Amino acid sequence: MYQSILVPLDGSVTAEAILPEIETLAKGMGARLVVTRVCPSIKVSEPMVSEALTSTSEHAEQYLAEMKFTLNGKGIDTETHLCYGDAAYEIIDLSNRLDVDLIAMSTHGRSGIGRWLLGSIAEKVVRHSTRPVLLVRAKEG
Repeated sequence: MYQSILVPLDGSVTAEAILPEIETLAKGMGARLVVTRVCPSIKVSEPMVSEALTSTSEHAEQYLAEMKFTLNGKGIDTETHLCYGDAAYEIIDLSNRLDVDLIAMSTHGRSGIGRWLLGSIAEKVVRHSTRPVLLVRAKEG
């Protein structure tokens, strides 16, 4: 039985493809969702770049607040975490720090050269996490 489920989201439709599945699972088990978003961690001195990163962080915080409001409105206990750094590393680190029971995320389902060129956060999480990982392949189009 899952009591806490980590759900990494990046604001994309692809990432949010996990939500219908995980909402049903969380409601059925009375699990708490831990929704996270990872922003890149870049040290900059240029004011314009620094301003853009601040805007990205503010947007991410707003996105997480909206997700929490929506999920709480559906009767799902939800907490949010904004992290900075490498997405796969931060997802795994947060799952360990919070001792979650499951990591649930969607994937593009790329294979071959597409995965090699672009990398796969989901693949890295599956390979390196000590927690169970539930992947849902996002529908195309």
